[in-house]
Amino acid sequence: MSTETTTSPRLPAPRDPYRRRRTTRGNFELYGWAFMRGSGVILVVLIFGHLFVNLMSGQGVKAIDFGFVAGKWADLRWQVWDLAMLWLAMIHGTNGVRTIINDYAERDGLRLALKIALYVAFAFTVILGTLVIFTFNPCPTGSPADLLPSFCPR
Repeated sequence: MSTETTTSPRLPAPRDPYRRRRTTRGNFELYGWAFMRGSGVILVVLIFGHLFVNLMSGQGVKAIDFGFVAGKWADLRWQVWDLAMLWLAMIHGTNGVRTIINDYAERDGLRLALKIALYVAFAFTVILGTLVIFTFNPCPTGSPADLLPSFCPR
């Protein structure tokens, strides 16, 4: 028979404040907080401008089709508008979800896995969205004329 005594790990008392290891240095969280406020204001302008042009000017929602989007993206200004909206919304949302992960994921391994999944989803969406905006061609060369939109040269 062994006379060794094992000690159990010390558990915090139920009313003790939660202590998290410091994971950030500097003012990164302050800059993130300020970014969320500024980007939120800019996003409101971008989104309501987008909704106004797409839904209220012209013929409304029934006019939104392939030709409408192709016509908008033929103009560099609309490409930049939509690109700014995509990038800013994705950065804003990713920063918000990152904050939620930091607040609620208590285990370091889980926090790391969730952040990696978040950043991969961010990168995939931003890269794919940027490629779609700038490589969109409604009139591909060599396509049958009966399959092309009416605004494409024949």
